[in-house]
Amino acid sequence: MAATIGSALGWWAHTKGDRTAIVVDEQALTYRQLQDWSSRIARSLVERGVERGGRVGVLGPNSLTWPVIALGVLKAGGVLVPLNPRLKPAELRKVIDDADIGTVVFPPEFAASVDETWNLGAVFAGIGFDELIALRAGEVDDFRIDLGPDDTVALLFTSGSTGLSKGVICTNRTLLSIVFEASLVEDGLRPGSTTLLVLPLVFTPGLVWGLLMSVVLGGTIVIESEFVPGRAARLLAEHQVQAIFGVPLIFEAIARSPEFDETDLSSLRTAIVGGAAVPPALLERWAKKGVALRQIYGMTEAGGVATATLVAEAADHPETCGTGSIFTEVSVVRADGSTADPGEEGEILLRGPGVTPGYWNDPESTAAALRDGWLHSGDLGKCDEEGRLQFVDRLKDLIITGGINISPVELERVIGELDGVEEVAVIAATDNRFGETPAAIVKVAGGVDETAIIEHCNRLVADYKVPRYVVIRDEPLPRLPSGKLSKTAIRAEYRNVAERFEKLR
Repeated sequence: MAATIGSALGWWAHTKGDRTAIVVDEQALTYRQLQDWSSRIARSLVERGVERGGRVGVLGPNSLTWPVIALGVLKAGGVLVPLNPRLKPAELRKVIDDADIGTVVFPPEFAASVDETWNLGAVFAGIGFDELIALRAGEVDDFRIDLGPDDTVALLFTSGSTGLSKGVICTNRTLLSIVFEASLVEDGLRPGSTTLLVLPLVFTPGLVWGLLMSVVLGGTIVIESEFVPGRAARLLAEHQVQAIFGVPLIFEAIARSPEFDETDLSSLRTAIVGGAAVPPALLERWAKKGVALRQIYGMTEAGGVATATLVAEAADHPETCGTGSIFTEVSVVRADGSTADPGEEGEILLRGPGVTPGYWNDPESTAAALRDGWLHSGDLGKCDEEGRLQFVDRLKDLIITGGINISPVELERVIGELDGVEEVAVIAATDNRFGETPAAIVKVAGGVDETAIIEHCNRLVADYKVPRYVVIRDEPLPRLPSGKLSKTAIRAEYRNVAERFEKLR
């Protein structure tokens, strides 16, 4: 089986071995060095018991080592499961159990967290980054075990509106299809191009559109371990970057840096934005530098980006997300499945070669999401007369903060465990920096205040999930005739929560 991520890396190592593959904080690896180091890691993982199809979790922030280990997992015939380093042990444990992860690879600073996670459930093997860093030097090595085109090679966990984590299946076929389609339509994503990544590698944009896109196309990826706006502006010019992507706050921070006005952005061909609406002033700021910021619509289940505004239409239609792509179709349908008229709101459906074949060990969610050849997004949108998609709202309850999904149900469950809490509903509050942020509407029996709820959440969930607004109320929360909380009524009552209540953190 030649059509794999590993085969692409091997090709570039043999034909363009001296080309720079990865740059992280001034450290660089050529394709030959990346090939050899990742092959040694793959060989070591197999020797340690990682079997074909065995799930391997890779934990940690952006670093030079993380992408090499991730590629090593793929070349060992394992299934890569990126683990968000901001998760608490209980959250990590759930992903490890859901994916049935047998091995977790982690940097030294996460040893205590991994130990606590290990104690919460079934046994898994742990491997420190240091052990694999020691394999950086050595002889030429092309070791690789290939899985089939439709075998699972990665699981990307995404929050669901039910609060249950879902592992989105990625195969060699879906990942390569995403890369190939992007290379046909994006001028900044051609063979040999350079991408600047200021987002975490553990999420879909960083892993798929950053690392894997670059490796398959034989390009260079410049990865920042920490986002520093002024430095990012300098790197765009220094490396003659052709592609960058992120949430609006990334582009806003770069544009506000003192270095931005003097930065040469003439090399930049692809600048795509997702996760929140882009303010017109921000579009204008980048346009004055000759860069068209373009809205995208996508989801992990569709490879992260399903459609993006065309460069030629970015100025005249900044609120739209394009009409699909060469092989990816977008449709908006009514509740009965019929196609919505132009301007009529309906559910957004997607289909194309990069769409996931399903969720890991979750046939019910797979059957609900993938019907009649289409991925049902659960999002509300509308198309204009020319078929340009505009995202309207979510039919599901996910909160998107800085491009990261937060499940309200998960937070409601955590807050509900606190003694004295009788009812809780978590909704999205508008946030100038992150687009959205969680707000908890809580009925208490007494003895619980806003501070206690924040402290409780701080102990149990990642910091970005902790509510920035907590509203304590005496009366019961509104409910539907079925007895369920009426999220519609709650959102209506607290639609301006960010204006009426103090931000707590």
